[in-house]
Amino acid sequence: MDDILKTLRVSAAGMKTQGTRLRVIAENIANSDSLPTAAGNDPYRRKFVTFKNALDRSLGIELVQVDSIKRDPSAFGKSFDPHHPAADAEGYVQTPNVNSLIETMDMREAQRSYEANLSVIRTTKRMLQATIEVLR
Repeated sequence: MDDILKTLRVSAAGMKTQGTRLRVIAENIANSDSLPTAAGNDPYRRKFVTFKNALDRSLGIELVQVDSIKRDPSAFGKSFDPHHPAADAEGYVQTPNVNSLIETMDMREAQRSYEANLSVIRTTKRMLQATIEVLR
């Protein structure tokens, strides 16, 4: 029974971290066209999630946790729009450093990881139900 509880905790921790990752990806996608409002201001900067292992002392297992949500230091893009209020002297406006292809790939990876953890929980639940049926 102890191993089943550990399995559920590990999977739940994985789902929680991937849920956070999906939220950050959604924020990136939603802001991929957010331009600065005035010259000299920066546009939206992409964010990404880092993970770490954390020991659950009560169960003696390592769980994944969100370590931090960081800002991507890569360069902003530029688009030519001399009439935009945030355009520089040459007529270029900085654009967010969000790449839709990267966000889509990250989203699919997070989704698959979330679903794999959910599958482990469902399988564990079925095993518990089968055990209870045998004991009746």
